[in-house]
Amino acid sequence: MTQAALRVERVGHVYDDQHGTVEALDNISFEIKPGEFVCLVGPSGSGKSTLLRIAAGLIAPQQGRVWLDGQIVTTPRASIGIVFQKANLMPWRTVRANVGLPLEMEHLPPAEIQQRAQTLIDLVGLTGFEESYPRGLSGGMEQRVAIARALIHNPTVLLLDEPFGSLDALTRERMALELTRIWSTQQTTVLMVTHSIQEAVFLSDRVLVLTDRPGRVAATIPIELPRPRDLHLLQEERFAEVAGQVRQAIVMA
Repeated sequence: MTQAALRVERVGHVYDDQHGTVEALDNISFEIKPGEFVCLVGPSGSGKSTLLRIAAGLIAPQQGRVWLDGQIVTTPRASIGIVFQKANLMPWRTVRANVGLPLEMEHLPPAEIQQRAQTLIDLVGLTGFEESYPRGLSGGMEQRVAIARALIHNPTVLLLDEPFGSLDALTRERMALELTRIWSTQQTTVLMVTHSIQEAVFLSDRVLVLTDRPGRVAATIPIELPRPRDLHLLQEERFAEVAGQVRQAIVMA
């Protein structure tokens, strides 16, 4: 039996804000197989981003634990890549320098950093923009740089927190298509938070639906649509049927 790439085991989390104690997550358990693409959807405030940060080792859960390749996650590690809604690029660094930054921090040889950064820049479709600065990039291009940077360590798992949430609808569709291409090339295990049902169905092998706060897994919906996928799929009846199932699960959660 294949070991799960990522296993979330009975995770619960409570935090304090200005309104008092908030129970964000309760008894969350699921596994993701190596190379699988899974999306998390659910109402706003259902703890999706909190769960992603726990999986990344950025937050310690108050209950339960997360396993990556059979080891408990307690702190961030190179085998976990993460991309947030905001690209968080350093404006004074070029595309190449932003992508290679994690390797610079490890003091790898400059030639190796440049070679590995160029491979990722080519992968995300930014060849020719190596010496550009973030101010000259579109939102979609900035997110491609962020994805390349997250992949620079060849992570076992890539965690994506609404990476296209700030983009316009057409750019968002194109970026979803690009992400499927990148994922099919890398075969990295992906867990992605999104508020878009269409995006979740287009990208995923499975969709996990969380309840309203505290977040619990209300449904697991397999996406049995053929790959490779292109944007024509969005117009097909079978796509609409699966999206309807996900929408209904969110309503009933």
